[in-house]
Amino acid sequence: MRALSTALPAFVIAAVLATPAWAQDDAGDEIVVTAQAENATVIVNGGNAGVLGDRPAEDLPFSIRSYDESLILNQQPQTLGEVLQNDPTIRSTFGFGNAAELFVIRGFALFGDDIGLNGLYGIAPRQLIAPELFESVQVLNGSSAFLNGAAPGGSGLGGSVNLLLKRAGNEPLTRATLGYTGDAHIGGSFDVSRRFGTNGEWGLRVNGAYRDGEVSIDREDRRNQVLGVALDWRSDRARVVLDLAYQEVRVDSLRSKVTLGVNAVPAVPEADGNFAQDFTYTEMRDLFGTISAEYDLTDNLLFYARAGARDGREDGIYGGLTVTDAITGDGAGSALYVPRTDNNEAAEAGIRAKFGSSITNEVNLGGSANWQVNRNAFDFLAGFASNLYNPTQVPLPGSVFPGGNLDDPFPRTRSQLWSLFASDTLGLWEDRILLTGGLRLQSILARTFAYDTAALDVEYNEDAVTPVIGLVVKPTEGLSLYANRIEALEQGPTAPVDQTLTNPGAMLAPRKSVQYEIGGKVGFGRLFAGLALYRIERPGEGRLPDDSFGYLGDQRHQGIELTFNGDLAKGLRIISGLSVIDAELIGGNEVKGVPGFTGNADIEWDLPFVPGLTVTGRVTHTGDQWVDTANTLKIDDWTVFDLGARYVFAAGETPVTLRLTLDNVTNERYWASAYDTFSNALLQGQPRTVKASISADF
Repeated sequence: MRALSTALPAFVIAAVLATPAWAQDDAGDEIVVTAQAENATVIVNGGNAGVLGDRPAEDLPFSIRSYDESLILNQQPQTLGEVLQNDPTIRSTFGFGNAAELFVIRGFALFGDDIGLNGLYGIAPRQLIAPELFESVQVLNGSSAFLNGAAPGGSGLGGSVNLLLKRAGNEPLTRATLGYTGDAHIGGSFDVSRRFGTNGEWGLRVNGAYRDGEVSIDREDRRNQVLGVALDWRSDRARVVLDLAYQEVRVDSLRSKVTLGVNAVPAVPEADGNFAQDFTYTEMRDLFGTISAEYDLTDNLLFYARAGARDGREDGIYGGLTVTDAITGDGAGSALYVPRTDNNEAAEAGIRAKFGSSITNEVNLGGSANWQVNRNAFDFLAGFASNLYNPTQVPLPGSVFPGGNLDDPFPRTRSQLWSLFASDTLGLWEDRILLTGGLRLQSILARTFAYDTAALDVEYNEDAVTPVIGLVVKPTEGLSLYANRIEALEQGPTAPVDQTLTNPGAMLAPRKSVQYEIGGKVGFGRLFAGLALYRIERPGEGRLPDDSFGYLGDQRHQGIELTFNGDLAKGLRIISGLSVIDAELIGGNEVKGVPGFTGNADIEWDLPFVPGLTVTGRVTHTGDQWVDTANTLKIDDWTVFDLGARYVFAAGETPVTLRLTLDNVTNERYWASAYDTFSNALLQGQPRTVKASISADF
């Protein structure tokens, strides 16, 4: 690892050295104090609960929290997964063969395809999402099909994530940032927000970012460019917002998962080691947006509607390594070329009315629809010999197993999801008791087409009524107890494009699941704590003994979650929590890739004796994980420490913030995740990484 002084870019070193040159007067001190407070990392206890609307956590029979854009600015994450590393109930991994981020919540997968955007599915970019565009990352633990509709990709049973694009606030903003991530990844961003009109009825926010260069993993190069525009108009009764965004992401020489072709776990390679071939890459381009409208028909009656669309294109040569000798690291390299396009649309509309006094009713009625078309093809390339610890670079192999039209892929899947929903929240004792009951009629129409002929291969059209019941009791100020029972109808998973399967690309039938949950939330001062106990049951999927992909039997996940955040003292903030999971397949084996224990603690301290200086620290712990469904192989638990600091000073009347973090301080070598639906595969954790930035708010 290079010395820190030589690893940092010149602009950061120069800014640090120049800082004492600005003498601070009283006005400068006030600027520093204000800017330091505004830079504090914020967790909002509450968020968008789908058809129930934006609610504080204490009024919902679910566990929900939101990570503010301040966290994204302070921690300088490359991907959405790095944002969600702060959540003690979530762990991240990759999907099948490429850079697709996948999130494990309550022991179940949440695919990148099933991340919500402004409350709609299918509109956010898939695989990898750059965080700079978003003002809030909202996490809801547990089943959410009634709240948001069934996720089109068939995941999200253990929890959901909804992203809110940046929009104009009430205060003007003009911010420019330069950033660096080791070893040679440099970029910049801008963020401008204004309100216009006699009463500020018009709002405009424009933000963008560009980053490029090699990251801390040897030879892994990433390029991100994003641009977002939000235009809104509001009056006394109406609110309309148009959000448009563009994202382009490229990853070269990605260090992907390691597949095990032997009944043993190999030693972890060097922390920054990379077995990837230089010819591998992933490139994704997405144009997406939403339009939302709300109108207060009366003081207690709201009409709302929103719609969105996404045009996505991606292609790549994905690589992998199957280790056949756990001692030497020898194995067989593989490569796969995949071109793909996606065209998705989504819409939702409804009314929300509240009436009554001593006994209140809040009624929600509405419907939603989602349309998705995916076109793709594939080409398996010839295998080659390589090694986990001493990889051999080879020329691009030739084709051995193509499928579909590589130049102009045929439609591979078409899906239509629609639903009608109704709910009523009964409020008693001045809304200190809230009883919610709801029904959603959910329908899934999905068609799968043959790769080579585009002929209809599989079709199903299923629907079901999925109920929910939730109870909130607030016996005293600051204390909220809750319980819920919720069902979900999921689109069946799709078998991977794997030539070793007998049914590659097949789509399984839909499945229903049920969740029971009880918990409590307590707010005291500026601290907030949440406790949840849950049980979820659903059919599991994977490779069957006959090498087909199908349902394996019922999984049963039960566990306890504790989250804790807020101000421990003036200037001392914490984001922390833990999760304990007992996840079992039918027959008693534990679910592979699901750690029994996870825990996080993030600390920020504004040093009172050094105005403008904040020090940060984070510890992340993940318990051991089974690698295989037979529970014969296991990876060790791991703990990673991160340290950082930021310093605010006034350059004239402009607040300037310097940020410096060191992730994985000890350069821990560890297998981060063994979660994989299709094979026994391991994802290596990130090496020690230096991040630095300087931003000015003009």
